[in-house]
Amino acid sequence: MGLLDALLGRSKPARPDLDQLFGLPAAAVTLQAGADLRPTGLGSVCFASVEGGAFKQVERDVRALLDADPPPGDPGGPSGNPDDTPPGNPGIPGDAPPAVHGDVPVEFSQDEYGYTWLLTRHGPLGTISLVNDLHAVNTLLAEGGFGPQLLCSVVGFRGAGDGDPRALALVYLYKRGTFYPFAPRPGQPEKRDSALELQVRGLLTDDLRMEPDLARWFPLWGAPGL
Repeated sequence: MGLLDALLGRSKPARPDLDQLFGLPAAAVTLQAGADLRPTGLGSVCFASVEGGAFKQVERDVRALLDADPPPGDPGGPSGNPDDTPPGNPGIPGDAPPAVHGDVPVEFSQDEYGYTWLLTRHGPLGTISLVNDLHAVNTLLAEGGFGPQLLCSVVGFRGAGDGDPRALALVYLYKRGTFYPFAPRPGQPEKRDSALELQVRGLLTDDLRMEPDLARWFPLWGAPGL
């Protein structure tokens, strides 16, 4: 930070630090205890679209990276969680069939704004395996020269009780090195539960580096993994 920044009270955002993702398993425990929210086992990485042959190579590299069976007894894989097998997914017309991470689909999609999303699935008890996947994909893209295209990673949560419709995403901002909560209101299009988001921020200040600028808590309507 320069002298002028110091005098004016300005500070630079935190540098990207992918190891911050490894705080998510502890955050999941805190959310279950403090807000009765549990992981869905879904997570995604969003990046600005890469054109042509470069994207095809990225897709091949990511599929190869995640196309590995989880170790025996891994609670995030089929051998450790009998409820882990996801429902069939017909995919998006024109997309290649999803690759398989053990028995877990790895899916690519593109949203209406042209951003590419990679979605990976694990069982609700497989947060550590899910985080390892997200970290590996981010690292692969960054080391491959696509760091400027990386936008965020998302991990999904749901209300733990029967009939609890709450949904929550913990969003990691790659370029800021920070997290924020995003909670869309069930059944209310493009309405967010600000009270839940602030509650989650308060719960997780000891587990994750939370984004202090609320203007950067961008809504991710319809994001894969939410």
